[in-house]
Amino acid sequence: MTVLSTERFEPYNRVKLTPLLAGAVQFGEIVTPGFDDPGQDLRLLTGMRAKSIDRTQRFVTTADGQIWPFDKLIIATGSRAFIPGVPGRDLPGVFTFRSAEDASALMARSISARRVVVIGGGLLGLEAARGMQQRQAQVTVVEHENRLMPRQLDEDGGAVLAEKIIELGVKLHASVAVRAIEGEHRVEGVRLADGTVLPCDTVIICTGVRARTDLAQAAELRFSRGITVDDAMRTSDPDIYAIGECAEHRGIVHGLVGPGYEQADAAVADILGEHGHYAGSTPTTKLKVIGADVFSVGQIEQLEVAADVSSRVWRGETGYRRVFLRGGRLVGAIAVGSWSQASRVQSAIQNEALIFPWMVGRFLRGGSLWIEEDSDISQMPNAATVCNCTGVTCGRLRDAMSGGANTPEALSAATGAGTVCGTCVPLLEEMVNSGAAPKPVRWYRPILILSALAALAALTVALVPRIPYRTSFDAESLRVWLWRDNIVRQWTGFVLLGFTLAALVIGLRKRLRFMDKLGAYDGWRLIHLGIGALAAIGLIVHTGLRPGDNLNLMLFISFAATLVFGAAAGLATGGDHELRARRIGTARKPARRWPTWAHIVMIWPLPLLILAHVLTSYAF
Repeated sequence: MTVLSTERFEPYNRVKLTPLLAGAVQFGEIVTPGFDDPGQDLRLLTGMRAKSIDRTQRFVTTADGQIWPFDKLIIATGSRAFIPGVPGRDLPGVFTFRSAEDASALMARSISARRVVVIGGGLLGLEAARGMQQRQAQVTVVEHENRLMPRQLDEDGGAVLAEKIIELGVKLHASVAVRAIEGEHRVEGVRLADGTVLPCDTVIICTGVRARTDLAQAAELRFSRGITVDDAMRTSDPDIYAIGECAEHRGIVHGLVGPGYEQADAAVADILGEHGHYAGSTPTTKLKVIGADVFSVGQIEQLEVAADVSSRVWRGETGYRRVFLRGGRLVGAIAVGSWSQASRVQSAIQNEALIFPWMVGRFLRGGSLWIEEDSDISQMPNAATVCNCTGVTCGRLRDAMSGGANTPEALSAATGAGTVCGTCVPLLEEMVNSGAAPKPVRWYRPILILSALAALAALTVALVPRIPYRTSFDAESLRVWLWRDNIVRQWTGFVLLGFTLAALVIGLRKRLRFMDKLGAYDGWRLIHLGIGALAAIGLIVHTGLRPGDNLNLMLFISFAATLVFGAAAGLATGGDHELRARRIGTARKPARRWPTWAHIVMIWPLPLLILAHVLTSYAF
């Protein structure tokens, strides 16, 4: 495997050029690892520009005259910065921001740059603006569209983003084109179409990119806006592949790194005879733009004008959100500001999930489609995307963990996740932690023993037939003494009432913080379980498993259900680590969650039913 790279730099993460320009990282920190491994049959040659492809003889000629034969060829030439025909674009002091070489030139320029104009309010333009601002330059952004990031945001979302970057000290001129870059021997200003002149000493042009198709055109490969490829990323020559920003798949040229990685996987699989298949990607942007969180999924420009698409908007203190629905299914979303459900929204859009009316109502009220709760990565489906920059999914991470990648660093090296912008690194840590052996709760063995005893007694109450009375009176009979003697029945009733009240009070231990000084919760949980078991035995002794009628029957059923669910919750608590090891429940959503809530719900009627039972017993 030989890699011919036009750039003189080692392969690097292009997304990290912004912190490089801002001085937050050094170039060595953004280099892609793995190319210096002597154990790989992989050769990297930098500064080698491919000049032509001979499809008949199967070789590539580089600018220095060398010939490189191939069996399979992959074209990954990316794109180049598009420079519009603005007068003055060739003046000294005019730059682009696309490559490491551009970043290097701007870093050198930043020493003398004082007033910078960035032409273009898209993603690259805003990144360039932020990088130069952090080097103490006064920055102005000019965007000819009526909003920032017009490909990813709607008008309102662009306005919210504009407010945020203006607050950070970046000036903005929108809905106006650049007429000329002025200066006699160097840049001195930018003249806008409305006549405004912006004095400056540096101009950065970020007005989009164009796919590099020169090699493909010269080799007579089929092309349009990019090099035309099929689902296996093959060009019109089956031995030549194209991936990344230079490739056009199903009429779309993807300009993000995530689809590029997916295309690379498909091309490699096809070369290895594994029938690679790339089905396309949903455009996704999720990153910080000049300190503001921006999230965009779907073809927003097309969705805004589609007749069969409706949308809903939420505005709040944390920002702006809008979701797009087609036939009740989620097909797009944008947000400016943090959104804890962004990853879940992205997964739902990829699957065109059905959004019910009450979910729309929840979104309009509070900005959330689902009930807010901490997301648990161990519960996310394999298809859910974890790293938006590289398109790495939960399934791919789990496969890597199965292969021995048991640290965040190993996961990152194996999949590429977290190597671009780094925002998903905490999720990698959570993935590793969720894959570790779950730890049991404190004193889990006594919890299991007491819960088993309580469960046995509770099931006896719920399932065993009633104990029959004797057909003839016998003063020495235990059954007669227990259930015929009023005094004894009162005593067993009050003992059972005491157990019940004690269990109710202890149940409040976790919910009343002033009770913390009474001892650790773990110990009181054991006492609660023990009292629950005694209460089940007390119910058997007091009733003889005779539920009675009317209110007494309701009391018996409520008591029995409370005991059954309480015992189930205890068993689930003690065995939580074993259940999670079998992927039943998680640390955030334990298996005891539902039986515990059922236990609490069944407790609520007990006080009233017990009071009614006591009053009717004494009254009648």
